[in-house]
Amino acid sequence: MFDADLVLIAMGFIGPAPELPAEFGCKLDHRGNIVRDDDMMTTAPGVFAAGDCSRGQSLVVWAIREGRLAARGVDRFLMFGETVLPG
Repeated sequence: MFDADLVLIAMGFIGPAPELPAEFGCKLDHRGNIVRDDDMMTTAPGVFAAGDCSRGQSLVVWAIREGRLAARGVDRFLMFGETVLPG
């Protein structure tokens, strides 16, 4: 395990290796994708997922949109429920 303030992992099309979500305590759905809420937070508080690792194989435009939504979710998490980022 590494100490870090922020970790971004781009994994495109292959889905998450089961060891990575397990390391953070993230639950997986029946297809092996990371479970997340509407703010893109996983079942592990403070851990967010977007794109193929939580949606499954899809287009890059979905990953971009979900990355922006994840940034909004992270901001809301860090700012105690408030955010100025567009939804």
